[in-house]
Amino acid sequence: MTSLRHNGSVELTENPRDHYLDAARACILDVGWRRTTLTEVARRAGVSRMTIYRTWGDMQHLLGDLMTREWAGVVAATVAHESTDDPVRERLIGDLVATVRNLRDNELFGRILELDPELLLPYLLDRRGRSQDAILGLVQAQVAAGQADGSIRAGNPVVIARGLLLAAQGFVLSSSTMLGDGVDRHDLDAELATLMTRSLLP
Repeated sequence: MTSLRHNGSVELTENPRDHYLDAARACILDVGWRRTTLTEVARRAGVSRMTIYRTWGDMQHLLGDLMTREWAGVVAATVAHESTDDPVRERLIGDLVATVRNLRDNELFGRILELDPELLLPYLLDRRGRSQDAILGLVQAQVAAGQADGSIRAGNPVVIARGLLLAAQGFVLSSSTMLGDGVDRHDLDAELATLMTRSLLP
């Protein structure tokens, strides 16, 4: 993000919302969600408090936009270098396992789990978030493509995609509870790939 500071203000040459979200991300990494305020986000962004309030009415809406941007960025970076020569099933499974690994290693995700895990509960118990819906759309399209080329079993691609995402979420959120006794994260990632492969085989 390119910016120019002048007399305490910030002149943005790119999308200012991204600059504000960068400031919010830095706050959460430093002090956690509960201690982050819109006032502090404004201070770090170098803009007035009202500028932030006009963009987001409260921290919950800001968090929703931040998480959507963050998780979408993880997914985009994960699939950016995929080989289009791989069969659809193998490509889908590779993308899902890599996304699980990259989300688990994401510093913002880790900080939220460490300090404010309750922030994720609504997206696990009550409703899907925008990033979950976006991922589901991508997975559903790949499932349908795999069914078309015969590499993925028949069935409702919506249901299959949702089952895959539910499995992946468990490996993102709970893998640390299953480590030890000779089992590491690499073993669990390999097991997830096996589970998905056997689930999708025709």
